[in-house]
Amino acid sequence: MTVAPALWGESLVLGYQRTTVVHGVAVRLRAGAVTALVGPNGSGKSTVLRSLARLHPVDQGAVRLAGDADADADAVDAAALSARDFARRVTMLAQSRPHPSGLDVRDVVAFGRHPHRRRFAPLSDADTAAIDRAMAITGIGDMARRAVDQLSGGELQRVWLATCLAQETGVVLLDEPTNHLDLRYQVETLDLVRDLAEEHGTAVGVVLHDLDHAASVADDVVLLHHGRVIAVGAPADVLTSDHLSRAYGLPIDVTTDPGTGRVRVHPRGRHHGRTR
Repeated sequence: MTVAPALWGESLVLGYQRTTVVHGVAVRLRAGAVTALVGPNGSGKSTVLRSLARLHPVDQGAVRLAGDADADADAVDAAALSARDFARRVTMLAQSRPHPSGLDVRDVVAFGRHPHRRRFAPLSDADTAAIDRAMAITGIGDMARRAVDQLSGGELQRVWLATCLAQETGVVLLDEPTNHLDLRYQVETLDLVRDLAEEHGTAVGVVLHDLDHAASVADDVVLLHHGRVIAVGAPADVLTSDHLSRAYGLPIDVTTDPGTGRVRVHPRGRHHGRTR
């Protein structure tokens, strides 16, 4: 059965001032699936993700959200929604985030309930339940009363992810969520991304630089180069030697891991194959 997209961009043309950097890109995020946007620096992947979150203006094309039934029949133009209504459907974990001080972890996670609360209203039972759930999913329940300015980078990353989950949206967008994290927190973050799709039916769009991470976590991969889509589909169909060598401008070998069946990416630099 084909699952209708929960959020998609149609023929997106995006730019900065008078320079177009994304040319007619189409991206479709499916409920219960992870879609990874990959490509070299400057390929436009973060710009596309930000446009899906309404954080970057769309020069041409449209961003649409599926209704409760058939996507084509019940599609909603994202631009027509109020900021509050959109925030009840879509949330994004950006690369640059404020570093709050004087607040504890639970206070920060509670920010995610803003689209669901009346101004100055106290937390409702539904708010409290959503906060508890988000903290449980991200494994930060035991740090609820810790000051956020005393957390490590990996811990703070999980707090911000919990804040997004407390928003209780059907779509979660993540811009390089493993950036600056050590190996343990990279693995834990990717596990959380899979959990969101598999256990909670969330449509996840994620920008990743690490192609092995994309192969391990994504159901669909969109490979971008110079603001255009080179290939889109399953990881094994997109992350090929031909596609990647063309996008990144250097020879790249792709093999299959015998244990997992996933593709593994091996770029060939000048010292490739050197032995000790």
